[in-house]
Amino acid sequence: MLQTTPPISRAMTSFPPPAESLPKSREGTGDEHASPIDRAIGASREFFLGQQLPEGYWWAELESNATITAEYLMLFHLLGSVDRERERKIVNYLLGKQTAAGFWAIYHGGPGDLSTTVEAYFALKLAGTPADHPAMAKAREFILSQGGILNCRVFTKIFLALFGQFSWYGVPSMPIELMLLPDWAYFNLYELSSWSRATIVPLSIVMAKRPVTDIPAEAQVRELYLRPPRATDFTVSNADGIFTWKNFFTAADHLLKLYEKSPIRPLEGRGLAIAEQWVLDHQEESGDWGGIQPAMLNSVLALHTLGYPPDHPAMARGLQALANFAIETPDTLVLQSCVSPVWDTALALKGLLDAGLPADHPVAVRGAEWLLQKEVKIRGDWRVKCPELRPGGWAFEFRNDHYPDVDDSGFVMMTIRDVKVTDPEGRDAAIRRGIEWCLGMQSANGGWGAFDRDNTKHLLNKIPFADLEALIDPPTADLTGRMLELMGSFGYGKEHPRAVRALEFLKKEQDPRGPWWGRWGVNYIYGTWSVLCGLAAIGEEMGQPWIRRSAAWLKSVQNEDGGWGESCASYHDPALAGVGTSTPSQTSWALLALMAAGDIHAPESVRGIQFLLERQKPDGTWDEDEFTGTGFPKHFMIRYHIYRNCFPLAALGTYRRLTGGEQ
Repeated sequence: MLQTTPPISRAMTSFPPPAESLPKSREGTGDEHASPIDRAIGASREFFLGQQLPEGYWWAELESNATITAEYLMLFHLLGSVDRERERKIVNYLLGKQTAAGFWAIYHGGPGDLSTTVEAYFALKLAGTPADHPAMAKAREFILSQGGILNCRVFTKIFLALFGQFSWYGVPSMPIELMLLPDWAYFNLYELSSWSRATIVPLSIVMAKRPVTDIPAEAQVRELYLRPPRATDFTVSNADGIFTWKNFFTAADHLLKLYEKSPIRPLEGRGLAIAEQWVLDHQEESGDWGGIQPAMLNSVLALHTLGYPPDHPAMARGLQALANFAIETPDTLVLQSCVSPVWDTALALKGLLDAGLPADHPVAVRGAEWLLQKEVKIRGDWRVKCPELRPGGWAFEFRNDHYPDVDDSGFVMMTIRDVKVTDPEGRDAAIRRGIEWCLGMQSANGGWGAFDRDNTKHLLNKIPFADLEALIDPPTADLTGRMLELMGSFGYGKEHPRAVRALEFLKKEQDPRGPWWGRWGVNYIYGTWSVLCGLAAIGEEMGQPWIRRSAAWLKSVQNEDGGWGESCASYHDPALAGVGTSTPSQTSWALLALMAAGDIHAPESVRGIQFLLERQKPDGTWDEDEFTGTGFPKHFMIRYHIYRNCFPLAALGTYRRLTGGEQ
């Protein structure tokens, strides 16, 4: 069962310099003879030791954007059960996140995002905020300057359609009969990414029923249209030429809509029944679906649309699971898009161990044993593409047995490998199962995706429904680097057939400038860190030109202050790779990458370490407002509150160890 929500209000806000630069001595925050790096490590360690929760895990806030909380408020209006006190807190949160320019962004310092601003505006109107409120007037001005509702993303249009503020005709079709397609069909459920699958199945139920909830005139948002929508707004366009994939799929969408209007749909009922059962079967005991807000909220909405009452066990558990994602204070309420205790625990524990925490320390043992309890032992959705694999691995959340992922699995296994747990044989068996599962998830092109093997049908990202460009989970360089690091950590060499294929994949994926694009972190700095650490672990010769080019690129983008930074904007413009305000997390990734490449004593490494030392606060933590995590590149960014602290600790500890510093 899902643990009681920990005191999230105190969530974690989360190769040393040469001897001649920073003197070595004993570690300790109060030892006047300790070196700066020893004091920094000591302070950070003390912070993390104090942050471990009684059960053994760490858990920090996972911050995203206002749509997650706005949709939570919309859900209660759709269910007809609004708690006015919680609504008041959500309104305070939404207004507090609005920028001075009137819009809402998807990351700190980012440009205004139309769909996010529309959803926040609509949620505020549902909650009774009048249209003439100054915040609403500024938001409305921005929305209209961006073309209004017609230019919003698909999911925003769906939420508006549920309240009669947008035509269901303008929403791209996702016929419920798709549930009947066999696994061998080009377009079938299991060719979608895990997160798309968990979201689209319940959403297809809602779209089949097309419910509309009446709202009072003062809550409507007709003022967000530049003009009334016309049928031509949803048809083919010659803006980019007639013969485009966009026009092809738009035409196909029109045909589907004609089919959906037909009074004769013999397979609709069967499709609905299969989708309903799929939703019920995929609910975790904790109430979660897929461990993410979109899947959870849409599953609750789907069951409601099918007539399930609020006190039905599946509904009650689902609503409670959503509530468990909320961070509530006396004045605000924000819903997280996901929770990350397994990931946070592995990162925190790895940082502590890298910084010299003994492997038999009670904190290390409690953390490792909690992680061992979270091993996935059932055959999830990945079994469709990998029927030969036995279950193993770890998921991101407290409970998400249908969707373990290779990234969490790899980091967990590397972290717990040497910890002196009470049952080392059980730990070793879990690691064997996890490695077998991870290696079996390698795709045909030699790389790894997160949740599925060979989830590579890029054409699916061209359909109208896929305007987030995230319907698939293809192999990426950062995950492939992590798998090489896992293999190397457990004695696999670069001659292993899977390593050979992975190395070829990475060579093909390398940017001509030297770095690697990062799928799950921002961005090229993240990808390059993951790959270089993997190459070093597997025993690759780090002096090769293609590897030196990546290290040279990292050095070339170091900021004047000694740190590294990269804006989320680099997903839109690759010319911005490595360009951005220096952050503790990205500086640490760059340092770990340079150390893996052998540049331990390079001037850039020394300056990077100095950056971390100078910016550490007295309580052992670092500040970082920037979003350095990635949900969907370009469209959904994440600020992991643990990143600004766990990665500097790992970088400082690794630096000290590699330069022979005393513990």
